[in-house]
Amino acid sequence: MTGGPEETKLIRVVGAAIVKDSKVLCAQRGTGKTLAGYWEFPGGKIEAGETPQQALRREIEEELLCEINVDVEVCTSDYLYNFGRVELTTFLCHLIEGSPKLTEHARMVWVEPADMPQLNWAPVDHDAVEHISKMTI
Repeated sequence: MTGGPEETKLIRVVGAAIVKDSKVLCAQRGTGKTLAGYWEFPGGKIEAGETPQQALRREIEEELLCEINVDVEVCTSDYLYNFGRVELTTFLCHLIEGSPKLTEHARMVWVEPADMPQLNWAPVDHDAVEHISKMTI
């Protein structure tokens, strides 16, 4: 049966694995936010009428105050949280202008791909981390 109140809310989001000098930008969620303390790829929700790439460019400009080029899609994964099902599409990205600034996250670090699995990632990010950690970028 579908359409009832028990149906799970789907939240479509995008994440940017921003590459610079063969390292990937990893961001830790700030206190007071859902999943506070977990690491993630910066990004956010896809708004109505946006492609995933457009949403990602907009979110990075808003969150990190810099511009990126959205490159290849890494993967799409989903995870059922207590607040809804999150569907995350992660892209490899490159800085075009500016450098990332902390506005919403507690911390940001540039990490070698092979070392990324050592961070405490949000569950929906695990697939992308696994893929990227095996890449030569």
